Amino acid sequence: MLVQVAIDLALDRLFTYEVPEALEKKLAVGQLLSVPFGHREARGFVVAVDAKANRAEGLGDLRGARDECASSPSRPNAISLRPVSAILDETPFFSPNLLTLVKKVAAYTAAPLETVLRTALPAAVLKKNARPRELLFVEPIDQEGTRHETGDVRASPRQRELYAHIQRLGGGWMAQLCRELKTTPASIRLLAEKGLVTISVRAKRRSPLGNRRILPSKPLPLNAEQLAARDAIFADARPTLLFGVTGSGKTEVYLQAIARELDAGRGAIVMVPEISLTPQTVQRFAARFGDRVAVLHSALSDGERYDEWHRIRAGTARVVVGPRSAVWAPVKDLGLIVVDEEHETSYKQDETPRYHARDVAVLRGVIEGARVVLGSATPSLESWHNAQCGKYRLATMRCRAGAGTLPDVRLVEMRDGSIYSPELLDAIRLRLDRHEQTILFLNRRGYSRQVVCEACGHVIECPDCGLPYTYHQADDCLRCHVCGGWTARPTVCPACHAPALEYRGVGTQRAEAALKKCFPRASVLRMDADSTSRKHTHDDILDAFRRQEADVLLGTQMIAKGLDFPNVTLVGVLNADSSINMPDFRAVERSFQLFAQVAGRAGRAELPGEVFIQSHEIESPVLRAVVRGDFAAFAVDELKAREDGFFPPYCHLAMVNLKSKDLKLVGEWAAMCAASLAKCPGLNVTDALPSALEKAEGWYRWQVMVRAKSAAAIVKAWRWFVSARPAPTALRVTLDVDAFSLT
Repeated sequence: MLVQVAIDLALDRLFTYEVPEALEKKLAVGQLLSVPFGHREARGFVVAVDAKANRAEGLGDLRGARDECASSPSRPNAISLRPVSAILDETPFFSPNLLTLVKKVAAYTAAPLETVLRTALPAAVLKKNARPRELLFVEPIDQEGTRHETGDVRASPRQRELYAHIQRLGGGWMAQLCRELKTTPASIRLLAEKGLVTISVRAKRRSPLGNRRILPSKPLPLNAEQLAARDAIFADARPTLLFGVTGSGKTEVYLQAIARELDAGRGAIVMVPEISLTPQTVQRFAARFGDRVAVLHSALSDGERYDEWHRIRAGTARVVVGPRSAVWAPVKDLGLIVVDEEHETSYKQDETPRYHARDVAVLRGVIEGARVVLGSATPSLESWHNAQCGKYRLATMRCRAGAGTLPDVRLVEMRDGSIYSPELLDAIRLRLDRHEQTILFLNRRGYSRQVVCEACGHVIECPDCGLPYTYHQADDCLRCHVCGGWTARPTVCPACHAPALEYRGVGTQRAEAALKKCFPRASVLRMDADSTSRKHTHDDILDAFRRQEADVLLGTQMIAKGLDFPNVTLVGVLNADSSINMPDFRAVERSFQLFAQVAGRAGRAELPGEVFIQSHEIESPVLRAVVRGDFAAFAVDELKAREDGFFPPYCHLAMVNLKSKDLKLVGEWAAMCAASLAKCPGLNVTDALPSALEKAEGWYRWQVMVRAKSAAAIVKAWRWFVSARPAPTALRVTLDVDAFSLT
């Protein structure tokens, strides 16, 4: 028996080993093995098994076999293979379907197979010292006859009393019993010696929800639109685009569709775009499905991730909730995948492998025979186009569920440098008087975006990125939001030594300070990357706001989507212009989605909602479209512009990103790359240009845009290029297929 193994190095090739006879019956695709590699032992996954091949003939179809083979001196035509050392875990880490998915994603993104395999598994699962947390568990032994009430006659009265308490509790973890009963492990061990209890070692789950009290919930009645949407999911095998306005009850549709799959013995994956959305979403699913829900996201501890992943693999957890990494969860008998807020850019990974989790979800649905639901109030134009073409089934929900109504959206023209318009301040004051709540959105953290010398005009910049430092008043320093570097706040200009430093631009910290000056008695919570750096702070801030312990929630895009607060009747967008003017063909689409989503936080219950969008350009077409709330009309115009310009969804767009600390080297290689790829048939290649973010963390960055009708054509040309022109060690060159970021 021969096996192909993907070694835990990104070599982009497979290696062939012989399976010892003792391991043949135990070996299966997807297992983790220990194999000899060079002068060390390496770990790798079984990718393929050839049980019928002999040594001479079977290697013809196994790519990379020559790297682990050597001819036998005594038999020139024979091939000698190194044997597999051990099977590290007999339960496969990858099912055949998951392995097929990994291979297809690796091929589509031009990423090494080993890299995709590592991406598909939480790092905590693969750590060599990873194991369950094992603790002592105490269990009472039921005594017969008169001893059932009194315990062993040899036990003292205090021991019989302790035994009675343990029996009443039904046993428990040793440490917990000692705390609750105010006793010691030695006392409980004496009970074990007298045959009253047993003490054993058991694995204790490290639960992400262990400290949360979640009350069970029951299915809610569905309105006509919700019923039609739920039925559409099961109508045929096509993915369903669930296009429902904010507050239309999409989550309840997901819950009832999942319940149907669970009743049929199948599992489900629910994907949410950000960690900040996970707590509220997880609680809704845990309230409905209890311990059958598992959570996977990067904010968990290693132990929590290890335990949750193994619960999924074992089939104990049937519903997985998490961000893009959840698409790889090893759910058994997968029946449904839900991608909530499918338009979100955070579903696209920005490091190798650069996959889009929404597209991987659709592909996994095809491979597993599972249904896929893509939900959004503002769908991506790619998904909307697929629905218009019939590739996806479209289910529409135009009305809010329950008593909620869509908010009234108004544009407010800003003519000066103030943070808050008089109209918005009056609206906030009215909400404070009524004891209603307000959400304010500003997608800039920090206090001021620039520190400028009034005397000479010098802007204080990060030396590694060439971008202006942002002033953070909370810790009184200047920070770079690209590399994370910081420096102390200067008292004089570094260029001319004048003391006249001006702090320009508005961030969330400055907006918070200004709001507190306007309304000293108002309670304000700020939610951005600075205020949520510690574990569980997302949950704590949102829970406090939900309990109405604050009047105003001010934050970045963390607060723009997926949050449901019945007492919020006012939403303010403080600076709408910053996102619209980004140098990206998707800027208009993203702006519409962002403003429509944040507007949807208002008026989700009986109380009507209002939205104020502050802008210096109130005639902007995208802002006018947000006021009308007509996504379909907006999509028609934007898709026409995309088609005329040959942009997605009418083509596949890839970015070749080059970076080096040598400015001349990266420029020359970028030009050579553009010229080489331009010769390949079927590709539309732009000239090489510096990236919008020309320098980051000391690296100079250039890029080449490649467009084609087929992603396969781009990948084929790319593989030819990197093979013909290996990059020097001082240069890093990567390909981002279906790129979302052009910076």
